[in-house]
Amino acid sequence: MAFETKEQVLERILEKPKPKCKHCRQEMSLWEPPPINVGDGLGWGSAYLYVCYNDECPVYKKGWDHLMKNYAHNASCRCICYPESGKFDYMPVFSAQGGQGQIIDDEAMAAEEVLKENIKRGFSILADCYTCKDMVPVLSILLDPTEPVRVRIKAAEMMGDFGEIEAIEPIRNVKFGNNILQKTVDDAVKKIHERFFTRECPFCAEIIKKRAKICKHCGQEVAGK
Repeated sequence: MAFETKEQVLERILEKPKPKCKHCRQEMSLWEPPPINVGDGLGWGSAYLYVCYNDECPVYKKGWDHLMKNYAHNASCRCICYPESGKFDYMPVFSAQGGQGQIIDDEAMAAEEVLKENIKRGFSILADCYTCKDMVPVLSILLDPTEPVRVRIKAAEMMGDFGEIEAIEPIRNVKFGNNILQKTVDDAVKKIHERFFTRECPFCAEIIKKRAKICKHCGQEVAGK
């Protein structure tokens, strides 16, 4: 299963229109769950949720009496929606302000705009590099953890297209922390080896000719290995 960063999940969520509460039809607020488990201990099941914060919503208004009468709790409920499935559910709140500290609409939109600009800038730089086959800026972007993941993935693909042997060592020394990016980098290294008819010694990891029988670096026999 491919691993997604919260940045990628948020970007995908913000591309879709906000849902409306099925009880009051008011547009729901994007909400980031606190880092604690709920219910049976399995957590919220989503990095982001949508929550209805309309105090006139029937779920919230009637919830106070319902929970006090049936469970003797001075609390109510808010309608929530899971962005991935569109499924509606409920979460308990203990005041009108409960959970509002996790509303991230304005912050998320600002972050999304910055992300889009950074992606646009990164792709523009990579396009210029591809035209002149300049490996150095591409490698720099690939190794920079502050660059958007989508830009780094594109940089990895380009390294496979025209990267030089010298790029393999710095790439191999980095753990990228994202399954999709890591796989793209591994594929790029394979393509570089294929273009230069090389491979890595199974004993010392130094780069040698694909048909080599003895590693020139460590002296080990590598034929058939």
